[in-house]
Amino acid sequence: MDKTLISRRTLVKSSLFGMLAASIPSIVYAKNMFSDVSEVPKLFHRYPSIDDAIVNEVVGKSHFDFDGLKSLVDKRPELARATWDWSFGDWESAIGAASHVGRRDIVQYLIEKGARPTMFTYAMLGAFEVVKAMIEMTPNIQKLSGPHGISLLDHAKVGLRMKDNMTSQEILNSEQLIDYLEGLGNAGGKTYQSLTNDEKEKYLGDYKYGDGETDGFSVKLNMRKMIALGKLGKFGGGLLPIGDHKFLYNGVSSVYIAFQVEDQKVKSLTIHEPDLTLVARKI
Repeated sequence: MDKTLISRRTLVKSSLFGMLAASIPSIVYAKNMFSDVSEVPKLFHRYPSIDDAIVNEVVGKSHFDFDGLKSLVDKRPELARATWDWSFGDWESAIGAASHVGRRDIVQYLIEKGARPTMFTYAMLGAFEVVKAMIEMTPNIQKLSGPHGISLLDHAKVGLRMKDNMTSQEILNSEQLIDYLEGLGNAGGKTYQSLTNDEKEKYLGDYKYGDGETDGFSVKLNMRKMIALGKLGKFGGGLLPIGDHKFLYNGVSSVYIAFQVEDQKVKSLTIHEPDLTLVARKI
């Protein structure tokens, strides 16, 4: 028999067994890999971005729920920088939420975890020299409003909310800052028309713009007795009257809401955005 033929046959067999031996672990691994894939949990549609629901929860809890906030941020510190759009571009960060309600304790915690303080944060903390330096560096910056259209002066005033836990020097600094901002004459934000209780009442109710269960808005009175616009069945942001049944949403400058009134009764509302006009009829 041809030795060359034997050698070739031996080589083919050796190669075949070698290929099988090499491929078996790979086949097992692939099987395990595909088995793992079938067990992958349902992921947020923008993953690896953090789930919107978690971001919303962090910013919401930053207003009042210190323990609940810590349970989320302690295990994921980057959430200290979470920012949420409450509607129509009314952006609010976690530290912005804590700042406008005067929660010094939450603000300090968020800063320790990596949050970025703003002029409004420093105003709430009564950091007189810091805020004064910012205004001198950028004249008229004091006219800017914070989340929900809340003014710089109001942030400074709410800084005294936890007065019982403040030192005498901290109280003095806050009072000095308030006096300074009041003296500027334009740090208190814009002024809006006022509404009587009867005028507010006629706007209250539900409005629909589509057939879906959530295709609509609810207009309710919020804790500050302002009329507020939210998703159907929910509370939302305050409506600031600017005349002729027109309102700004939490001070957002490019969006206004107009109510259509016939015979002293509200029939519908129209949302005017730069690229959208949406009509919702009262039900």
